[in-house]
Amino acid sequence: MATYTHGHHESVLRSHRWRTAENSAAYLLPHVSSGATVLDIGCGPGTITADLAALVTPGRVTALEVKEEALELARAEITRRGLTNVDFAAGDVHALDIPDGTYDVVHAHQVLQHVGDPVAALREMARVTKPGGVVAVRDSDYKAFAWFPELPELDEWMDLYQRVARGNGGEPDAGRRLLAWAHAAGLTDVTATSSTWCFATQPDRDWWGGMWADRVLQSEMAATALATGAATEAGLGRISAAWRTWAAAPDGWMSLLHGELIVRV
Repeated sequence: MATYTHGHHESVLRSHRWRTAENSAAYLLPHVSSGATVLDIGCGPGTITADLAALVTPGRVTALEVKEEALELARAEITRRGLTNVDFAAGDVHALDIPDGTYDVVHAHQVLQHVGDPVAALREMARVTKPGGVVAVRDSDYKAFAWFPELPELDEWMDLYQRVARGNGGEPDAGRRLLAWAHAAGLTDVTATSSTWCFATQPDRDWWGGMWADRVLQSEMAATALATGAATEAGLGRISAAWRTWAAAPDGWMSLLHGELIVRV
């Protein structure tokens, strides 16, 4: 069983709450319509969940997390937006307690990179999808991230993240593997695409770089790195400072690649 690398520190949630259906699930939106039923796996703080719920009204969305307490973040967001068509459930994507063919759309954003068996997870996602419905997954590919200026401390960050994520049983370069995992799961009607997030304006750099400067010091990733000896406090401080240096650079640019799949069941 994999361990979630990021945890739920405020610096992590700052990133996750920025996500919307438009900036994180655009590839899925042509397949979402009013009246549809949606399962949103790994819903996190619920911002994408809420967007999907608004789109499918009067259809319903089920927000799923591994543990009941993790759902409180999503519950708060759904309540804040006044949505009434969202249900909540705790469950394991490897073994969903859901009947076959329940949902029109099963969606997971940045989930498969953190699970112990992504092939089994995809197989389960397809099982609970109605015939003619879609499974939609999107995951980062960390090794394909690109940035300028090419600060050596950000190379250290990449190496550290790769080691911590793999030590937790995850696959940080999941994006490039999604199609292979789908084929291994026996899924054949698969459309693979990619998209990026790009941070190149001063406000975007300040937000993204500041978020990671904090995250490197305070998130569950940082705690794991220190506990396992993968990093020292001085090393984390050096990486954190580099994120702020990158953010302050007028030529600073960063692009994050994501793999995407639409699977027709």
